[in-house]
Amino acid sequence: MKPLPRSFYERDTVTVARDLLGKVLVHGERRARILEVEAYLGENDPAAHAYRGLTPRTRVLFGPGGHAYVYFVYGMHHCLNVSAEPPGRAGCVLLRAVEGVSGPARLTRAFGVTLDHYGADLTRGPLAILDGPPSARIETTPRIGITKAAELPLRFVGRDKGSPRDFSVPATDLPFYYRR
Repeated sequence: MKPLPRSFYERDTVTVARDLLGKVLVHGERRARILEVEAYLGENDPAAHAYRGLTPRTRVLFGPGGHAYVYFVYGMHHCLNVSAEPPGRAGCVLLRAVEGVSGPARLTRAFGVTLDHYGADLTRGPLAILDGPPSARIETTPRIGITKAAELPLRFVGRDKGSPRDFSVPATDLPFYYRR
């Protein structure tokens, strides 16, 4: 399987977010289907890092879509976002959960994603997103874990029948490709 092409990411952020559900996040030997995401709408979204415009921290969000935007939060966790929109327009999608791993910090820990992956081209790997069956049923809810613009319905969760949804599995019980 090949990584998704740049054209997949250089679309409207909400469309990219919804279409990421069911795709496969890959890093080295680790891989899992994406189950939950949140969209951040760039300079028009007070909850987005790009809200204040282009800065050294947000430069990847204003470039071509399909790059990793990784940041460190609360002095202890990394979060992985995927840049969306064509160059010059900022937008990103936070990856919140994959099969077997819930929460953006647990996801990055399970996949070994750190600040070293900031700006990584997801269309080339080794950190990449591969095609997978789209989610047939998508639940839309307000975003969680933030205070600004939290009420916006920009969190999307794939609810496909038969898809694993048990996020209570201890990390030690996860398959090797989820472990760090």
